[in-house]
Amino acid sequence: MTTLPELAARRCYSVLNPLHSAIYFAPDFGKELAELGLEDGAAVYFVGRAAPMGRAGAGTVTATFFNFSHDLIARHIPAAWDVVSPEAALEARLRAADSVLRRVLGEDVIASKEMAEAAELALRATEACSRPARPLYAAHADLPVPDAPHLALWHAASLLREHRGDGHLMTLVSAELDAVEALASHTATGQGMSTKWILRTRGWSAEEWEAGRQRLRDRGLLTADNELTEAGERLRRHLEKETDRLDAAPYEHLGAEGVARLTELATAFSTTARENGAFPADLRGKS
Repeated sequence: MTTLPELAARRCYSVLNPLHSAIYFAPDFGKELAELGLEDGAAVYFVGRAAPMGRAGAGTVTATFFNFSHDLIARHIPAAWDVVSPEAALEARLRAADSVLRRVLGEDVIASKEMAEAAELALRATEACSRPARPLYAAHADLPVPDAPHLALWHAASLLREHRGDGHLMTLVSAELDAVEALASHTATGQGMSTKWILRTRGWSAEEWEAGRQRLRDRGLLTADNELTEAGERLRRHLEKETDRLDAAPYEHLGAEGVARLTELATAFSTTARENGAFPADLRGKS
């Protein structure tokens, strides 16, 4: 039985996650890796998130990332590791996190007591995360915690993001959704990545995207005009509720007061980051 207000954990995660993901929409990490010889944008993302797993192969990256085309991943992994080692990529990623957060939050926020407080709270939440069946989280959990509070917060946000993400993949597999179907049904909620961004970044062709939508229609989950049916809406609600259940431990460990305070602090940080252009304006949407 949860001791937290309904959806409190999900709200906390939703305002922490942008602090993790901002570096993948900024040029800083790409510039860091370009100086090391890796310039392709897709390769930059794969290297960035996979580096904690070491010299992971294409199959492992496809399995843990889930919603990317294996063909796209295999064009870059494992060849990218011959250009940039996982260790060098992790160092570059932390430098990029530092420069991005300083730019989108400002030096006063970076040096504030609120930043230090948020880092302490978020790290406390991660104490209750678990490694079994969570490969991306487990790999990140083996990394050292940075000393600087804003980087410690970024590290904790990354841990919480991968912990929830690994659990979410369990729910997608249980619901018998493949990568394209999962993306298309999420896009149909209006909360997911827009079709344009998915086709630009995930490696699926327009034909594969439409075929996935048709499979959802055949299951009665999507209408002819790509809106969720009642059954589709129930499924998406179920997926999020199950993900919440699998991801409850960190927030239960932090407690209602801690979750509320961390949500307050992270909301202010992520709002500032968005206002300062941390994310593309057209990133989310149904079209």
